[in-house]
Amino acid sequence: MATVADPAEAGAPADDGGGRAEGLRSRASAPGGRRRHGPPLLAISPFYVLFAVFGAFPVVFSLYLSFQDWDGIGDMRFVGFKQYGWLLEDSVFWHSVLNTFEIWFLSTVPMLFLALVLAFLLHSQVRFTGAYRVAYFIPNVTSMVAMTVVFGSVFAQTGLANSALRMVGMDGVGWLSSEWGIKVSLSVMIIWRWVGYNALIFLAGLQAIPTEHFEAARVDGANSWQTLFRVVLPQLRPVVLFAAVTSTINGLQIFTESQVLFQSTDVGTIGGPGQEGMTIVLYLWQKAFKDHQFGYGAAMGWVLFAIIAIFTLINWRLVSGSDREDRGGLRSLLRRKGARNGR
Repeated sequence: MATVADPAEAGAPADDGGGRAEGLRSRASAPGGRRRHGPPLLAISPFYVLFAVFGAFPVVFSLYLSFQDWDGIGDMRFVGFKQYGWLLEDSVFWHSVLNTFEIWFLSTVPMLFLALVLAFLLHSQVRFTGAYRVAYFIPNVTSMVAMTVVFGSVFAQTGLANSALRMVGMDGVGWLSSEWGIKVSLSVMIIWRWVGYNALIFLAGLQAIPTEHFEAARVDGANSWQTLFRVVLPQLRPVVLFAAVTSTINGLQIFTESQVLFQSTDVGTIGGPGQEGMTIVLYLWQKAFKDHQFGYGAAMGWVLFAIIAIFTLINWRLVSGSDREDRGGLRSLLRRKGARNGR
């Protein structure tokens, strides 16, 4: 009877998983392997170098700076958490927080609603859709400094806005001198800038919805508004979440509009009359770059980061919280359509 020799006894190496893995590691670490992976790693290295220098390092340094008292030139003096304690007692800071929240609410809610309506209209069969898309995106790439100057003329006491109100028999409004006039003016500028951008994002989400869902709503007798709220919105949850989060991040970092609209050489009037246009980032800029309190400004920046993180989490919970119920309603709508077709 013939016998088969054991590979181990015959001196042949055992073909096990560990040996293969060791061979792969040795080949990868060989000079040839380094030569093979070296050029791709070298090609993408500029991004990581630039990110480390201009991205990661400033973030880490700002956290370190928030515990220091520094004017930008002299020696740093470690103060620990005193910067954050002073921040909690700063009435101007809390006033800027309130202003930022009010402007954010007045701009973000109408902006997202208008963007959704515009996207829904563009998704319909209308002519010159491409031209509308370009027109909606132009404000987002236009210089905000230049447009703030234009809006400053529009909302001036004798500007276009008050002229239009007088034409219909109404009194002029102190857009740039009253508390809510300032906030409404800033909100209009933010809406003008971002409504087209978010409309295009919503439009991309609408084009991914199957046409049979719209047909089911039409068969069920739903009008345009019912289709928007009962069919479109449940399936646009991820897109709405993205738009809400990005709008929250951008809205809580308002700076250019308020700084250009109320720029002045007098520190006491930054943010407009009564500092009603003073936002968190504008106050941070004032403390860091005008008063040269860089440690205090860094602490304010990290508090703003915490606020944005909290509101982003709240938006996440609000927008995605009832997703299961909305999808259940959509499935029932499709089942009703199937039952009608079966009959």
